[in-house]
Amino acid sequence: LHNHSAQFWSQVQEIISDNCVVIFSKTTCIYCKMAKKLFEGMNVNYTAVELDRSTNGSQFQDILEQMTGGRTVPRVFVNGTFVGGATDTQRLHDEGKLLPLIHQCQVKRKS
Repeated sequence: LHNHSAQFWSQVQEIISDNCVVIFSKTTCIYCKMAKKLFEGMNVNYTAVELDRSTNGSQFQDILEQMTGGRTVPRVFVNGTFVGGATDTQRLHDEGKLLPLIHQCQVKRKS
């Protein structure tokens, strides 16, 4: 890793570890809207990083690809863990596994 990509890597890591739910998104992406709606429907706060609005969007996308093996958006992280795109996140929710992950994170934050 070059120095500046190390800097972007730590920025991405920081965003993921500072927030229970992070959606790396693009403003024009329909699946990103689906993912956001899912969390809104659960009354869960999320942090959206709009890669098409961010000056480091393409660098972030490169790093997300290294972290997760894919560059498509959304890239959804819950409690510091990559859970997938919109359909993966929806599937976790349908299986009742998404809220427990979020609650684990919220409990951890309160202590």
